[in-house]
Amino acid sequence: MEQFVASQVDITYVLSLYPSILVPKSVLLPEPEKLVDAGLDASDLSRGSSAMSDDMEASSPVHLESDETSALESKKMSHNTLMALIKFLQKKRFSIIEKAAAEGTDEVVLDAVGTNFRSYDSKGPKKFNKGRGTVPLSSGARERAAVLDTALLQALVLTGQSSAARELLKVLNYCDLKICEEILQKMNQYAALLELYKCNNMHREALKLLHQLVEESKSDHPQLELAQKFTPDMIIEYLKPLCATDPMLVLEFSMLVLGSCPTLTIDLFLSGNIPADLVNSYLKQHAPSMQATYLELMLAMNENGISGNLQNEMVQIYLSEVLEWYAELSSQQQWDETAYTPTRRKLLTALESISGYNPDGLLKRLPLDALYEERAILLGKMNQHELALSLYVHKLHVPELALSYCDRVYESQNHQPYLKSHSSIYLTLLQIYLNPRRTTRDFQKRINNVVSSPSIGLPKVGLATSLKGRAARSTRKIAEIGGAEDDVLSNLSSVESGKSSDGDVDEGSTGDASNIMLDEALDLLGKRWERINGAQALKLLPKETKLKNMLPFLGPLVRKSSEAYRNFSVIKRLRQSENLQVKDELYEHRKAVVKISNDSMCSLCKKKIGASVFAVYPNGKTLVHFVCFRDSQSMKTFRGSQSRKR
Repeated sequence: MEQFVASQVDITYVLSLYPSILVPKSVLLPEPEKLVDAGLDASDLSRGSSAMSDDMEASSPVHLESDETSALESKKMSHNTLMALIKFLQKKRFSIIEKAAAEGTDEVVLDAVGTNFRSYDSKGPKKFNKGRGTVPLSSGARERAAVLDTALLQALVLTGQSSAARELLKVLNYCDLKICEEILQKMNQYAALLELYKCNNMHREALKLLHQLVEESKSDHPQLELAQKFTPDMIIEYLKPLCATDPMLVLEFSMLVLGSCPTLTIDLFLSGNIPADLVNSYLKQHAPSMQATYLELMLAMNENGISGNLQNEMVQIYLSEVLEWYAELSSQQQWDETAYTPTRRKLLTALESISGYNPDGLLKRLPLDALYEERAILLGKMNQHELALSLYVHKLHVPELALSYCDRVYESQNHQPYLKSHSSIYLTLLQIYLNPRRTTRDFQKRINNVVSSPSIGLPKVGLATSLKGRAARSTRKIAEIGGAEDDVLSNLSSVESGKSSDGDVDEGSTGDASNIMLDEALDLLGKRWERINGAQALKLLPKETKLKNMLPFLGPLVRKSSEAYRNFSVIKRLRQSENLQVKDELYEHRKAVVKISNDSMCSLCKKKIGASVFAVYPNGKTLVHFVCFRDSQSMKTFRGSQSRKR
């Protein structure tokens, strides 16, 4: 082979000595006995070395059409002979590939300037390779490059150099697709076959093969002989570069691994900048069972990256599953309001945590006699706090949920300075405990009115919703307890009217005392005394409430009031002392004396002050005419306005 390299013999002559090495059909190999070169004897060119000659004599040419004969010939060909061929082709490859690449570059340049490049047959066969685009095989240099790379790949595979074969396919190459595909399939070189498809832009074929290999790796009885294990994350890695060029292909094959690798697949969509609406639409059409999984993973990984429409669709999916479950149990008369499935828990969490969905549309889908917790959350999103709390108290009978609801509303309003009615939500719950007959009256009708009302989005905090008709009545000032003056609520004037001539609260408290939830009301006052207006709460309590039962509420409230009184007294004295100090400083400044003599000059006009009205600057030394001082101030004001206009 060293002699072949030195003699510049064409590679087709050398390849004719290897009947098992296939070359493109467009290339005709000469007969081995016709090798002629001016610098060497024919016997030297045909054999290369005595050792190689001995190896090759043991192999006889066979017909390539027969698979069995071809396999037998491959077995007979010695390893040393193929290694020598690989070394020969690698030494020749650099110059041949360089010329082929140069031809491709020249063609691109000529096409760019609008020149008809007719040196090659435009109707000739074309192939696609990594970094080359369209390659006409009838060009001289590229035809030789195709022969060389095709032969080199076969030799590498036949000698068991799989990694070298893959490296060849990863760089610029001119391998013949059909021949290389056939031998790689025959030799079970699937990793190299994937690289062959990839460098020829046959991504769909590559992904189909990769998916097949992944399934074979999972199987206990694989039908293919695999040299390595293929995992689903390999499909994701293959898809990453395709996100920008072929997002639909990415979506199609990502469905195959979304179930087994959901996090990696969602990360693929995010890193590839594939629009979430496009992904969701594709899932809805081709994999509806994975739609909710995708949306919840999207929400968990990128809360701000999911639109309100997608949030609403996710909640609708959860609700549909819950309604199917409810219908099934209701038909068997086994429905239990306290039962929870994983999907129902997801629905409740989504309803509480996200805000992009449409509560009105969801509320209309709920049954009238079930799913009260979901209904309460939706009413809360619509600012119908009294109705929501009534559901927790009178339908679910879970005061803890009602208290948690009040805490959420209070904390959310606390972050909004323009909302001053922070504590009204607790007073609303307190009135529900103490006047159950009024809050349960025409309950379902009021909910239906909320759903059909066009102004459901208007904020309705506390008792302003239910007692708005009484808000116009005269209100009276009440004594504040424990520094609660900052928590006085304008909307709670209606609460006071409950103690006035209408008497709704008293009526509910005394007329049907058995229904009053006094223990729950006192427990609420004891737990959240610092958030409740004490005077308003005392007005709502029944007259017969014992003082000892109110100690958990009044005790800390009075202590806080006393502490606040002491603090305010100290602040008052400090401010009085500060006021005296300021007055003393003012008196000292007023005692200042300014002497005007015949020599006193105006600092602005440089004229004597004389008997004119004058002004003194704060330093006590600078004297000016009052007219000059006034004119200077007017000039400064004028210049300032001019600069602002500019």
